Amino acid sequence: MVQPQVKKLSDEFVERVCSLPKGEKILECIQCGTCTASCPTSDVMDYSPREMIAALRAGRLEEALKSNTVWYCVSCYSCAVRCPAGIPITDVMYELKRFGAEKGLLHKNARSVELSKAFMKVVHRFGRNDEAGLIAEYYLHTNPLKAFTIVPFGIRLFVRGRIGLLPHKIKGLDGLRKMIAVAENE
Repeated sequence: MVQPQVKKLSDEFVERVCSLPKGEKILECIQCGTCTASCPTSDVMDYSPREMIAALRAGRLEEALKSNTVWYCVSCYSCAVRCPAGIPITDVMYELKRFGAEKGLLHKNARSVELSKAFMKVVHRFGRNDEAGLIAEYYLHTNPLKAFTIVPFGIRLFVRGRIGLLPHKIKGLDGLRKMIAVAENE
């Protein structure tokens, strides 16, 4: 029996997916497996793209969110391009990532949320990525001691001119910050 809270989350997620462009097509999936056959990483996923759509339609959202599937999606869009029903599967995977991050329902090894937050913080600060700053920000929030294990690698990158010591701000940083604020509020 499906618990009321889980059912509510499932309904909320399906509503969000259906609000995506062509998102309502998820209800038209015929389980043909074309998405899975097109996916270059389906063999390492807990659930193939076809199984993920089936799990979502069956109301097994929490189980789907805690799988590694969305984190192994490489966003190649092969599944969406080849889907005979026109389901935007890659967009569904992105929505699963966002929804899982919001609800705290993530795969136990998912680090992409922390990496994404660190990246956005660095971009907001400088207008572009700063590799050293990104690494520092990421490890500060995940595993500060592990940062010391990558110092030799960072030194090699610096010596070869692949990363710099000091970040560079872009021109028009305030304009970029305004654009980001608008995008975040949509």
